[in-house]
Amino acid sequence: QVTLRESGGGLVQPGGSLRLSCVVSGVTHGDYSMGWYRQAPGKERDYVATINSSGFTYYADSVKGRFTITRDRDSTKNMDYLYLQMNSLRPEDTAIYYCNHPEAAWGRGAQVTVSS
Repeated sequence: QVTLRESGGGLVQPGGSLRLSCVVSGVTHGDYSMGWYRQAPGKERDYVATINSSGFTYYADSVKGRFTITRDRDSTKNMDYLYLQMNSLRPEDTAIYYCNHPEAAWGRGAQVTVSS
């Protein structure tokens, strides 16, 4: 069973930075794309960024140039690690951020609040 857990959220002022992490356990191989999604209050879950198994990255226009997605893998432990470096944060980035893996259910997410 593949499970994931997000961490690293918090409260930050506009213009600040945060780094989200996601640990994905029970993964037998790394040939999957993984990504980040977010859900703002009262809105649907939206796509943020994706990284494929070759390291190619894709971003929503709203975060391009500010966010960076990266990944790592520990084959000895059947674990993947997904990160989202968020810079120049804006109040509209406030949301619960979710890590996504095609074999895992959604996790609880990490709350990111951008406010002065």
